[in-house]
Amino acid sequence: MLRFNHMELTFAPGTLTPEFRAQVDEFYGPIFGFKGVDTEVVGQLTHILLSGEGQFILLAEGKQWMSSPGYDHLGFLLDTRDEVDDVLESLEKFAASDDRMRIKKYDDLHTGPVTTHAFYFKYLLPIWFDVQCLEYAPGSEPQQRWRYS
Repeated sequence: MLRFNHMELTFAPGTLTPEFRAQVDEFYGPIFGFKGVDTEVVGQLTHILLSGEGQFILLAEGKQWMSSPGYDHLGFLLDTRDEVDDVLESLEKFAASDDRMRIKKYDDLHTGPVTTHAFYFKYLLPIWFDVQCLEYAPGSEPQQRWRYS
């Protein structure tokens, strides 16, 4: 079964300073559980945000760097509506002290027997993140689901 392994985000040369990497770690660590690690990849110092079980976001610099002016995004799936709401509340509090935080709230999306409860945020990294949970009407749960224990 296919699983998410990693995503690479490329920045302009000179972006991944020690200060920037520390800001990334100070935000993405406590709220999302990522662990930031510096490592060399193909001859350059990169920064990896590890989420566990082999999943990570690789931050690298390059002559052609990422630009995401639209709503290109990576989805983070949480188990419950309350978890999504708790993260949103944390980010809204954070946004009150840092105007670089961008949040886009959405109404619930009802697609047949599935309700998606979600919001987007963008902070420091050149892509939006979609934080969501999927709620299934009784009897419509998928036959296979990832479960972490």
